[in-house]
Amino acid sequence: MLKALELPYRRIVVKLGTSLLTGGSDRLNRGIMSSLVAQVARLHEQGLEPIIVSSGAIASGRSKLGLTRKIKGIPFKQVLASVGQGRLMNIYERLFAQHNITVAQALLTRADLADRAGYINARNTLLALLELGVVCIVNENDVVSIDEIHEAQFGDNDNLSAMVANLVDADLLIMLTDIGGLYTADPHHDPKAQLIPQVARIDANIERLGAVNANSLGTGGMITKIEAARLATASGADVVIADGREPEIILRLASGEAIGTRFLPTTSKLESRKRWMLSGLSTRGKLVIDAGAALALRKQNRSLLPAGVHKVEGRFERGEIVAIHDIEGTHLGCGITNYSSHDIGIIKGAHSNKIATLLSFDYGPEVVHRNNLALLESEVTSEHRQTVPVQ
Repeated sequence: MLKALELPYRRIVVKLGTSLLTGGSDRLNRGIMSSLVAQVARLHEQGLEPIIVSSGAIASGRSKLGLTRKIKGIPFKQVLASVGQGRLMNIYERLFAQHNITVAQALLTRADLADRAGYINARNTLLALLELGVVCIVNENDVVSIDEIHEAQFGDNDNLSAMVANLVDADLLIMLTDIGGLYTADPHHDPKAQLIPQVARIDANIERLGAVNANSLGTGGMITKIEAARLATASGADVVIADGREPEIILRLASGEAIGTRFLPTTSKLESRKRWMLSGLSTRGKLVIDAGAALALRKQNRSLLPAGVHKVEGRFERGEIVAIHDIEGTHLGCGITNYSSHDIGIIKGAHSNKIATLLSFDYGPEVVHRNNLALLESEVTSEHRQTVPVQ
């Protein structure tokens, strides 16, 4: 058992594939799931922030309906997912309850994360769950989305796990499967295949190896795992592909032990996020704030409240990036806004408790939350940063 120690990661996304959760059979293996849950619970107990991206709904539905053969057709598989998702969550809820941990369910689609408002809503919800100590179980919403069922795009939730890692600024993405990592050849067919312990850069050669490391179980295979690793490393996260059947694999990887194949981040999370927000390519408008608000942002790592907004320039919608300037014209940084330019024009200068009265709705007390700010200069150190999400 991993001893209590200072771990190199804080926020960890753990992706559990169908082939792992079923043990290669046609139904969920509760013994395997119990072991994996116990490891995630241990991370939680040590103050880390784990999120699970779990496949297995279709396999669970097939088992519940007593189907032994694989019937093709997207609508039918969506039926299986509909039957199985509740059973999958019930198992997770029971297993985590043994560790006194509350779980939540989040069903996402690519469209949810492509939409500006959907992206910020999903981000805020996941961050809120982490802040409350809830372990979220994420899966693709197969009832309305066919990406995973089509065996493309998300690929058995591989790419979804990378998107979730990006969504919550994860430090580490662990993709567990029934193979030890990326090999020089298919280890199922070539006894001379050697494990590649570390990948600094995903190039054409790595992509080629992904193609020959074909995995017949599950939906994703190695190709989609490499695609996911490319996305997550570009967001500043470490990525590890490893055999989920290894003893205490999650705990060992969280401690930094070299197991499986580790993909190194191509940039830091801060650099990646700041570069995207501060590039100006996605900026849709500008907020001019008073001196008090500027001080709160730059010196105290505070959120931007409507009371501090002096002027709104340009037209933008909720979830878009806006430039933030002080009254003297100094560019302070950028942020993702919780309200549209029209709405901010109404609530600017007002106290947050007046938002619902002025707008007849309320997306939270902040115009821009501190988690969604990228400042050009800040004297707030990372140790003082908090992770309280938008309410």
